[in-house]
Amino acid sequence: MGKGRLEAFSDGVIAIIITIMVLEIKVPHGFDLAALRPLIPVFLSYVLSFIFLGIYWNNHHHLLQAVRHVNGRILWANLHLLFWLSLIPFVTGWIGENHFAAMPVALYGTVLLLSAIAYFILTRVLISHHGRDSTLAIAVGGDFKGKISVVFYAVAIPLAFVNSWFACALYVLVAIIWLIPDRRIEKTLTP
Repeated sequence: MGKGRLEAFSDGVIAIIITIMVLEIKVPHGFDLAALRPLIPVFLSYVLSFIFLGIYWNNHHHLLQAVRHVNGRILWANLHLLFWLSLIPFVTGWIGENHFAAMPVALYGTVLLLSAIAYFILTRVLISHHGRDSTLAIAVGGDFKGKISVVFYAVAIPLAFVNSWFACALYVLVAIIWLIPDRRIEKTLTP
């Protein structure tokens, strides 16, 4: 089957997730800049999560550029990824409302870790479907960024109970790693 519906559905779900996140930012009752001060943690958690969702959307788009067709296993692997991404608004709100406390930060990392694992699974299912010598398999290669991200998340989760700000710094580091454009798929597809 074609990949168009999978792409459209995924784009729509990610757009809804971002919309839900922004709607969770409550308008302050005050009329001056001081009224915004309590929203700083909420806004910071929103920005970080928006960046992560943007990274997933961008990489998902590039991933599917190298895909010719999909099957049922791919649809389920994609739904698995979207499930974990759909929890991002909840953990984002929990972090912001509790000023980056240890448990919310650890759960945020857990959702990021499980999202990364789900993306890895989706990639492997796509490669399995298209073959080890496919354009996609060649483009993905060893996936260093994906592997190092999982390691950073796994370290950050228990670290949140020691120092939640250091754990958040690791989350930011992962985002920075992924913000650097990854052109593997583009280079492989461009003649």
